[in-house]
Amino acid sequence: MRERLLYLLKHCSNLNHVETAHGFMVRTALHHDKLLLSQFIETCSSLGFSAYAHSVFSVNSQSHPHIYVFNTMIKGMTLCNSAFEALLVYKSIGRVGLRPDCYSFPFALKAVVDLRAMSLGTQIHSQAICAGLESNVHVVSALIQMYSSCARISDARKVFDEMPLASVCSDDVVVWMAMIAGYVKVGDPDTAMDLLSRMPRTQTDGAVLITWTSVIAGYAQMDRPDEAIAVFRKMQLENVVPDEIAMLAVLSACAQLGAFHIRLGECIHGYVKKRGYDQMVTLKNALIEMYSNSGNISNALHVFVNMTRRTVISWTTIISALAFHGLGTQALDMFSRMEMAQVKPNDITFIAVLSACAHVGLVDLGRYYFHAMKYRYGIQHEIQHYGCMIDLLGRAG
Repeated sequence: MRERLLYLLKHCSNLNHVETAHGFMVRTALHHDKLLLSQFIETCSSLGFSAYAHSVFSVNSQSHPHIYVFNTMIKGMTLCNSAFEALLVYKSIGRVGLRPDCYSFPFALKAVVDLRAMSLGTQIHSQAICAGLESNVHVVSALIQMYSSCARISDARKVFDEMPLASVCSDDVVVWMAMIAGYVKVGDPDTAMDLLSRMPRTQTDGAVLITWTSVIAGYAQMDRPDEAIAVFRKMQLENVVPDEIAMLAVLSACAQLGAFHIRLGECIHGYVKKRGYDQMVTLKNALIEMYSNSGNISNALHVFVNMTRRTVISWTTIISALAFHGLGTQALDMFSRMEMAQVKPNDITFIAVLSACAHVGLVDLGRYYFHAMKYRYGIQHEIQHYGCMIDLLGRAG
């Protein structure tokens, strides 16, 4: 009975299913079962029925309190973007005679990040110390993430440095990953790379790859593509096999460098095909941008034409590429194809379209698209669109 109900809860897809499952739980006196109640809360949260989950939780939390259920409720509220309510649930743990555990603190700290409630975060830090969990890897990782997200990287580093990393194990790596990601988040990829070079190497290949990728992305985001590519090469020397996310990060760096690293970009394109990533839309978009910035518009078009699925970013990238290379007529033709494909343009698309109009001197068409933005597509004009119109009128005399 219990197993069947668990299965039912995991496969609910609408409110009717949830209400039916809840009614069955009450009729069979299983609504106090901590595992079933937690699964019920998790299901409601994932479907967006957080208020329903909280009402059922409130009834049961007083008469049959269990920390596992409280943790699930905090996590569920956080996932539903109800961080304030999540912290209220966290605060109520002590009122029912329970103590937060190594899962309570990370869930509560995630809510702190969402609210940017730094003072509350330091209070929870103190409570974790009082609970004797200041060395627990899950709690330490959450604290580092909290301080980093609130731009308190020195406090995050203090937490990291005080963590006794006595043995090289996968749990230790979680803490290192959090600290490295923290430095990337605050725009300090150099320190992140320094930590990465000293991070314990374990069998957790996925964790190692994520960390390398975050450092590559960090350099690319700081407009330091040479360093991003250098890190990518070091990653290869350590026999860390890149995935599609790593490819995306290094392609971004190649795009910034343009023709200087076109051969590396081509090698990555070949690797993308070899690994079977060649139909991933985000990678295809990055390849279009990379080839365009490298001056190879024919390859950019080839990638676009062979896409089986295109998003607004795909269309915008190729329109921008054509306009950038002075192919205004082809860019406007591509925009017409985009409209026929019933893909709604965004504000960046219109920057490319207006730029294309400027390159071919089509003032009336440019005016038409400028007004169509607002009255046909409901997109508000930004300073860049006015700049494009000034450029269009200026070029036309």
